[in-house]
Amino acid sequence: MERAQQGDRESFGILVDGSTTRLYNIAQLMLGDGDLAQDAVQEALIQTWRDLRGLRDPDRFDSWLHRILVRCVYRVAGRERRQVDRRKLAQPDGSAPDPAGQLADRDEIDRCFRRLTAEFRAVLVVHHYLGLSDDEGAEVIGVPTGTFKSRLHRAARALRAEIEADARSSANIPAGVAR
Repeated sequence: MERAQQGDRESFGILVDGSTTRLYNIAQLMLGDGDLAQDAVQEALIQTWRDLRGLRDPDRFDSWLHRILVRCVYRVAGRERRQVDRRKLAQPDGSAPDPAGQLADRDEIDRCFRRLTAEFRAVLVVHHYLGLSDDEGAEVIGVPTGTFKSRLHRAARALRAEIEADARSSANIPAGVAR
């Protein structure tokens, strides 16, 4: 850690080497897209390298790295949302591509999870995938514990609503018609 903080690139590589797969998995869960996840991880690692000297407590490195990743995921998700909005505006009839058609091979929870905002996906991933407590999750996301708990509650409620809506729409599809 000390050598990496002093600018030793090889030490930094060793320091983050064991984390990259986990970072990618977290970002992929939050973003729902492998390419976007790679972008977020790359941004997070660049920012980590730039800011490593400012890390005061090396024992908190993993938590600090996760917090940086979450912020990068939010930035990447925001850029992607703006690009999607521009593509929608560019379509002559104003219609959007059918996301259900693109996700037809996924299970119901995965489809519904992907419909949630990046903010909601982030708290669900931090709490359920990483298994962090509310206090730890709040630190990773960079919000007060009460805000984290509130977002987690709203995210669970939103996911439940998506699942119920998906079930209702499935009930209205005639037998034999692919979703």
